[in-house]
Amino acid sequence: MVQRPAMQRNFWTTLPRPILVLAPMAGYTESPFRRLIKEIEPSTVLISELISAEALRRKNEKTMRLAEFMPEEKHFYCVQLFGKTEIAFLEAVKVVEELGADGIDLNLGCPSPKVVGSGHGSALLQDPCSTATLIEQIVKATKLPVSVKMRLGFYDDKNLIQTAKAFESAGISSLAIHGRTTKQKFTGQADWNRIYEVKENVRIPVLGNGDITSAQIAKQKLKNLDGMMIGRAALRNPWIFAQCRAAFAGNPIPPKPTLPEQLDFFRRHAQLATEFKNETWAMIELRKHFAHFVRGIRGAAQFRDRLIRVESLVEMEEIFEEMAKEF
Repeated sequence: MVQRPAMQRNFWTTLPRPILVLAPMAGYTESPFRRLIKEIEPSTVLISELISAEALRRKNEKTMRLAEFMPEEKHFYCVQLFGKTEIAFLEAVKVVEELGADGIDLNLGCPSPKVVGSGHGSALLQDPCSTATLIEQIVKATKLPVSVKMRLGFYDDKNLIQTAKAFESAGISSLAIHGRTTKQKFTGQADWNRIYEVKENVRIPVLGNGDITSAQIAKQKLKNLDGMMIGRAALRNPWIFAQCRAAFAGNPIPPKPTLPEQLDFFRRHAQLATEFKNETWAMIELRKHFAHFVRGIRGAAQFRDRLIRVESLVEMEEIFEEMAKEF
């Protein structure tokens, strides 16, 4: 087992169980959305959008903005890095420390052809031994806890247990596993049984990820795991984290808010996004969220068509007022 730096702060050991984590999603988990999730369920661990280690080490202006966070996101906020070279990672983690984040998450799970084709993301699972060596160097280079988000494997899952144990020996503080291989991308069903097997073979916290669409399913899937990471379901239902916390505690699961309450949530999202950068940026960022939000609402198709083109707060409010009449 790797000897961690003496002052390393491993918050993963202090989190309430089961652990809940907002999965990093490019283009979605920007600071305003993360803060709203934290307001809904304060125990949620937040992770940034996918951030290039190479760009961060160079302090690229756009990349630095991606890594930015507000004080409300602390306890706990991690920056997720993707890359492939040791020098990029080692210099990037220093920038993360300077920013004041609580942890570093390594992306070994992205199946995007563009990311994998560049040798990043889940492409690193093709050579687990070299990747474990890389992780060991990253762990030694920072006082922050280092976690990993990975898939069952690249082409198949035959080396999953050995890979997880190698990463644990490299010094990671927690491991989140999406129950599909890179080859599968998001097709078929996530295999949680393999994730349970990993937990039986390592001592660090293990989180499951994949196909969690409700608090009821989260409770059923938990079993021997330390928690779970939720991504796409949170875009349609940001309240899923509070619902999961209630389900885990054996309490009644609070219903999803009414449509007027959901509209107020997005008004708040727009306000935070406008304050974070500006109105133009806010509307562009919100369009993607609106596409998920309107599913299941009466007249969804026409509202979606308008919301994904919205350009101002005034225009957004006009559409919201029409939607409220459908309630």
